[in-house]
Amino acid sequence: MTTLPVLFVSHGAPTFAIEPGLAGPLLGKLGRQLSGIEAVLVLSPHWMTRGGVAVTASAQPETIHDFGGFPQALYELQYPVAGHPALAARTVELLRAAGWASGLDERRGLDHGAWVPLLHLLPEAHVPVFQVSLPYPLDTAGALRLGQALAPLRDEGVLIVASGSLTHNLYEFRQQGDEVGYVRDFTHWIRQALQADDSQALVEYRQRAPEAERAHPSEEHFLPLLVAQGARRADDALRVLDGGIEHGVLSMDAYLFGACDNLNLP
Repeated sequence: MTTLPVLFVSHGAPTFAIEPGLAGPLLGKLGRQLSGIEAVLVLSPHWMTRGGVAVTASAQPETIHDFGGFPQALYELQYPVAGHPALAARTVELLRAAGWASGLDERRGLDHGAWVPLLHLLPEAHVPVFQVSLPYPLDTAGALRLGQALAPLRDEGVLIVASGSLTHNLYEFRQQGDEVGYVRDFTHWIRQALQADDSQALVEYRQRAPEAERAHPSEEHFLPLLVAQGARRADDALRVLDGGIEHGVLSMDAYLFGACDNLNLP
């Protein structure tokens, strides 16, 4: 079985579902070229659990609209995808073997951090999806270890999608102003660290990246990037999907680790 890549995607605001910008078509083009996927494992900062890592085991996970104050059209969207209880159970097995307390959740559906990017990546919802929570509390080093624990699934037909936001300052998002310069500086620093495969720099981003605390007043939306980096292998090629900047403050870049050689992407 082919080793599948790892994808970090910035899911931005919920309106990304109906306002694809630059990032949506890029994800769609990527999704049409990926093959051999048995299931998608997705992580999102909108599901954090105390006491360990939870994994959805629903055969038909519901579409959760976990946001408020947005256009009615968003609340009418559905992502009617099947789950994959068997691979969810396998994931719990791997997590426990790596020292993570873990268990199945048969009732939880997919939050918007999961289904919004999947609407663009795999719009036909023909590939089963299950979600893995981020344990709370979690730091950057822990997120890296979580990715390492999940990495063997790449050889078992699982596409790992870590969904976060490369920048995530909601106060500035609500101001709806012009593009803020620090967003591009922070995005550039992250891109350089990933291209250098510098995990330690990413773990210490809060001390080393320009205006890191402004880019992420809280860390939960950055942690999925560390999970993706943890699941990365030394020989993985890196492909940048430049999604631009939305609403002046949301960097929408995505990163693909591995299986990049034969892809027709910008």
